[in-house]
Amino acid sequence: MGSGGCAMDVLGSRSSVTGWLLGGLLLALSLLSVRLGRLPPPLSWIRRRRKKPVRVYMDGCFDMMHYGHCNALRQARALGDQLVVGVVSDDEITANKGPPVTPLHERMIMVGAVKWVDEVIPNAPYAITEEFMNKLFTEYNIDYIIHGDDPCLLPDGTDAYALAKKAGRYKQIKRTEGVSSTDIVGRMLLCVRERSLGGTHNHSSLQRQFSHGHNQKVDDVGSGSGTRVSHFLPTSRRIVQFSNGKGPGPDAHIVYIDGAFDLFHAGHVEILRLARELGDFLLVGIHTDQTISATRGAHRPIMNLHERSLSVLACRYVDEVIIGAPWEVSKDMITTFNISLVVHGTIAENMDFLNSNPYAVPMAMGIYKKLESPLDITTSTIIKRIVSNHEAYQVLLN
Repeated sequence: MGSGGCAMDVLGSRSSVTGWLLGGLLLALSLLSVRLGRLPPPLSWIRRRRKKPVRVYMDGCFDMMHYGHCNALRQARALGDQLVVGVVSDDEITANKGPPVTPLHERMIMVGAVKWVDEVIPNAPYAITEEFMNKLFTEYNIDYIIHGDDPCLLPDGTDAYALAKKAGRYKQIKRTEGVSSTDIVGRMLLCVRERSLGGTHNHSSLQRQFSHGHNQKVDDVGSGSGTRVSHFLPTSRRIVQFSNGKGPGPDAHIVYIDGAFDLFHAGHVEILRLARELGDFLLVGIHTDQTISATRGAHRPIMNLHERSLSVLACRYVDEVIIGAPWEVSKDMITTFNISLVVHGTIAENMDFLNSNPYAVPMAMGIYKKLESPLDITTSTIIKRIVSNHEAYQVLLN
């Protein structure tokens, strides 16, 4: 018994030693495998490394910024995690395309207000040079350079994005059909021409024809209002793409501001920014084409209701829009949308309210506030700039 017990003790000791050795060997192999990256480490050993964001770059003139520009930026942002936008300088635009309508500081405001833009670079070159491309890659940590599928040629006929394509760091998005800065310039020039010639039916038809394509059918609505009906009809998907998709909270302080927002410009952006700062949720009412024609003349608006709605929806300060808002802010409307405050800027067209005051109800309720407009810009300001550079734009349109 004694000798058998001793033998078992020895065997037990050997088994323990062997177990420890095997355990140590397995542990060493596990550590080696983890180090070599062949096996996933235990969860307790993982220190989550933050994923490097994919940064994409897109540049442009963004002159007379419209919903087509905004849709391009939306598509570019979808190709990465952060969107950096370069805004071409005034001098570069003048040298390559003619003088811009909106100066750099206004274009910077416009681009910076687009909800899909994370960072803006001023005075970007019109053509991406090797030096600037390397700066994008090293200083701004750009992974890809984005542009639309429409050709972008320099005056000498070369591709403005040839270097990015050669470097394998170029991605392409689809151009938004149905709108361009050139088209908008044409609408404005015809608007001025129509007004100066007394707004006859023939010139009104010419304006509408230019706006929608020379061989398209144009429908007239209303009794001689001259309001054009757009053949640009956004799908529900496009509206959803531009929308925030979030409603106000139960206790949200909802601010309401309305207007035409025709030729959406930096003055609009700045007043929307101030309005948003006064509450938790900014609701924007966009007047119909017929309302604008009735209050500002048959030659307005330049942009139709759907186009204006998308431009406003793309603004980061806007939470929701009412497409086709009524001219007068009624008690029922205030109750329906739970509006806490109605605001309006000091710089706006048609502020006389000769027939009736559209803000009479919120004024009587004590929930109306007039905001000091940061910029003295209206749609008429933009049109006057076009007229002052008429010859340059005639070259652009030919």
